[in-house]
Amino acid sequence: MSAGGDIAGPPACLYVGDVMHARLRPRTHRFRYRVLALWIDLDRLDEAGGLSPLFSVARANLVAFQPRDHGARGARPLAEWARATFAAHGIAAERVRLLAYPRILGFAFNPIALHYGFSAAGIHVGTIAEVRNTFGERHVYVLPAGSGRPKAEKALHVSPFLAMDHVYRFGLEPPGETARVSIVEHDASGPVLTAVFAGRRRALTTAGLAAALVRTPLMTAKVVAAIHWEALRLWAKGVPVVPHPRRAR
Repeated sequence: MSAGGDIAGPPACLYVGDVMHARLRPRTHRFRYRVLALWIDLDRLDEAGGLSPLFSVARANLVAFQPRDHGARGARPLAEWARATFAAHGIAAERVRLLAYPRILGFAFNPIALHYGFSAAGIHVGTIAEVRNTFGERHVYVLPAGSGRPKAEKALHVSPFLAMDHVYRFGLEPPGETARVSIVEHDASGPVLTAVFAGRRRALTTAGLAAALVRTPLMTAKVVAAIHWEALRLWAKGVPVVPHPRRAR
């Protein structure tokens, strides 16, 4: 187990930084985009919703966090869902913080959302990686802390250019002054793809939100547009398409 992020600090803050993807085989391909992420305490949502008139929890605003976008999709409180999911895998998490893209002008798409579990003393005990694809599917990987770079067998068809018989290795240190998340996808021959998010913490204030939005305008819509644009570039490079497993039957 490792020391966690500042769970005693503000109920939410921002991380402004870059997402980078580097494909190694069978064709090299690399891109980088500016993004804005939200770091929010799932047990202090009411407090978080009062940090700025431009930000709301569970209602529409210029920037918003909707708990029903994650976990049980509103069927139970998100913090409760996360603790139960951790417990089902033998991890005792007392506090949970989420690193994810917020809704901007009512829209968000999170290829991955990370629920960080902490003990009452603020020790990082595990992470739930909630992965989505553009087919409307989702899979949850529950990863214990303290095991270096935890790994998981790929269980969700994410990219139409990557096979299913792969393994993920995660770098998931809890955010502090900076945030860094890395995922390396391996096949039997070694690494195929590296994805990294690196950002710097900014206060969730009206001024902080305004500055972040100037640097990342319409960011959440650009995430979806970028997914399809980069797929088109890969297809143009002649990277073979891997059919969705359900459609390949």
